[in-house]
Amino acid sequence: MAAPIRVAVAGAAGRMGATVCDAVAAAEGLELTGRADPALGTELSEVIGDADVVVDFTVPDQALPNAHECLHAGVSVVIGTTGFDLDKLRKCAADHWDGGEGGRAFVAPNFAIGAVLLMELSQRAAALMPDAEIIELHHAAKLDKPSGTAARTAELIRAAGGNVHEPIHSIRLPGLVAHQEVIFGGEGQTLSIRHDSIDRSSFMPGVVLACRRVGSLPEPLTVGLEALLDSE
Repeated sequence: MAAPIRVAVAGAAGRMGATVCDAVAAAEGLELTGRADPALGTELSEVIGDADVVVDFTVPDQALPNAHECLHAGVSVVIGTTGFDLDKLRKCAADHWDGGEGGRAFVAPNFAIGAVLLMELSQRAAALMPDAEIIELHHAAKLDKPSGTAARTAELIRAAGGNVHEPIHSIRLPGLVAHQEVIFGGEGQTLSIRHDSIDRSSFMPGVVLACRRVGSLPEPLTVGLEALLDSE
């Protein structure tokens, strides 16, 4: 039997981080080896040595330094934090890439399978109904506006020749988790595509899949859960 993949979680005291810890502990083939969070009095440096993979659900200004620390140590990192400079992460991952050994970086703006389907369906729709508005709704503590999911959706729509009307509408309220609607308008008709995460458990199958797969990815940085789903 293969040894379990050892996973540490950065941001472990947060709502997402705590849910990730529970999911990793319950997942076959994964072992939770560390919880890093200032609220717990534990630094990433204290848990990274026992990990094959670090899952990061922290804040935008901490995600990039955490990724650098992981990759420098030869540890792969799965990042669910959004709102940081992806180009800087791409350079960091490339700088530490040694042709297949060592750590890889994986980033997903959303780990819910339904959200990935929303993005793919939006890209398909944009080729035929190019004018679109994006509305994203998240819990009050989410820092980045627009969300990483909305930004990625807009990128995919534009790549398909669509026209995303600005601004992207961001709503932050208590009681929300993560929700997004894309509305396409054409002559005499509209099309709405919506996804709702009503519980953080919706993200966990994607997080677990990323933990299992990140160590064997062929590139130093992979972006988007669709890259893993397409190869399943």
